[in-house]
Amino acid sequence: MIPARAWLANYQRDWLAADVAAGLTAAAVVIPKAMAYATIAGLPVEVGLYTAFIAPLVYALLGTSANLSVTTTTTIAILAAAAIGDAAATNPATTLLTATATLSVLVGLMLLTARVLRLGFLASFISDPVLAGFKAGIGCVIIVDQLPKVLGVHIDKSGFLYDLYATVIALPNASLATMIVAGATIGCLVLVKKLWPRAPAPVIAVGGAIAASFLFGLEAAGVSVVGFIPAGMPSLSMPDRNLLLGMWPAAAGIALMSFTESIAAARSFRSQGGRHVASNQELVAIGMGNVLGGFFGAMPSGGGTTQTAVNSVAGARSQLSGIILAMIALATMLFLAPLIAKMPHATLAAVVIVYSVGLISPAEMKAILQVRALEFRWALCAFFGVILLGTLKGIIVAVLLSMLSIVYQANNPMVYEVRRKPGTNTFRPRAPEHPQDDMPPGLLVARVVGRIYFANVQNVAQHLRALVEAEHPQVLILDCSAIPDLEYTALVGMVEWEASARKQGLRLVLAALNPAALEAVQRTTLGATLGRSGLFATVEVAVDQCSQPLAVG
Repeated sequence: MIPARAWLANYQRDWLAADVAAGLTAAAVVIPKAMAYATIAGLPVEVGLYTAFIAPLVYALLGTSANLSVTTTTTIAILAAAAIGDAAATNPATTLLTATATLSVLVGLMLLTARVLRLGFLASFISDPVLAGFKAGIGCVIIVDQLPKVLGVHIDKSGFLYDLYATVIALPNASLATMIVAGATIGCLVLVKKLWPRAPAPVIAVGGAIAASFLFGLEAAGVSVVGFIPAGMPSLSMPDRNLLLGMWPAAAGIALMSFTESIAAARSFRSQGGRHVASNQELVAIGMGNVLGGFFGAMPSGGGTTQTAVNSVAGARSQLSGIILAMIALATMLFLAPLIAKMPHATLAAVVIVYSVGLISPAEMKAILQVRALEFRWALCAFFGVILLGTLKGIIVAVLLSMLSIVYQANNPMVYEVRRKPGTNTFRPRAPEHPQDDMPPGLLVARVVGRIYFANVQNVAQHLRALVEAEHPQVLILDCSAIPDLEYTALVGMVEWEASARKQGLRLVLAALNPAALEAVQRTTLGATLGRSGLFATVEVAVDQCSQPLAVG
């Protein structure tokens, strides 16, 4: 229940520099964004700091991903803004901070309830190809979302395509000073990464931008900066029980969004050979972060794709990077507010864009296409789902596509002819590469791969009929070695199909049934019809026995 004990016990000294650099880098991105998300939700900017302080600390103790960065996200902020606004309108006496505390605690309790019900398995319904498309879509959305800040223009955001169009239309109004700041930040990031790969490039870029803001008065030149940040520690905030009934639908949506996006981000950026992300434990970590955060004035939280990308690319090796982030948030609340206030928004946007480009991997998409065209189409659907529908709906599309992929594959099991390799007892799929493989005349061996059940029995029968019509055998040997189970409807269908085949002069033989499937067959009329001469332990024995009367005839 406390994964921190494991990673602390196995912590390696050479990870420290990377974790500190990643924590500082993530802090440079997360802290200003958390404050911005607070304003999206109509809350004071310090609420974002409270979220960036409490949520990463709790996750470092209870979370299982070394790379996931937990604070809040655009989608959560937008959903929270709607919920808090409705609560304030319905209950005029309720303060925004009370409504926020109630919402955060409610979201956390829902996530913890999902853990008790062991619903973490739902996170497994996102396949790697769909995840690749989702990441690429997220990368494009993030880049377009940050472009106005790089150009120094303002647009009313309303979705990817509209935002892109509005940004292009606003180009004539772009601020030259803002674009110079953004260009210098990008140049610094690229140059430092090339010349000093181990150096924390974003920290250097952000530090330089803040220094330039002080020295050259960038704000007076029209460059937008973060602005005033109140100092001080969070105080205790108590939820209001009277708000629970009205806020639970919104809390359920935020809980789903928080968990799904967190798992997607954690899986997307899990390093090769890295620790397994335990989805049920993630429910505990994110849930407790929301509950405790709510009592200390934080808004609903979850893992964010952007900051996780930054944290991962910056070299995070353990959850210590999250603790570093939390300490920077604490230091900002107490001491660094005046410095962070001078950070140009263009610098922050440039850092986000540089790290988000890595989410778009044409090589990965090409590799998927080369291996499986069907999964490539699922990846494209996930990509366009995020682009056209937004992050939340895009995640739902990704989950649905993965589930549809499972259903499609289950309903369309492979059915193919197998032949014997000359001079051996090896049976392999018939292929042009093996023209010497043969089978005794009049015999057809067909292998079905996968469980046969009510939804796919007709598809299996159709494939078998096609093979029979192509070969015109006298005996069809069904290789059942790759069939884990035969469902009742499938058995009924097999009884009917065997009777129909027998009337047409085709004998059906079953070989290599596993014990459970064999027992199920023997409890139906099919077992009695086939008898001992129609049920064989191996394909080899079935071929030898069935070919003898054919040879004599």
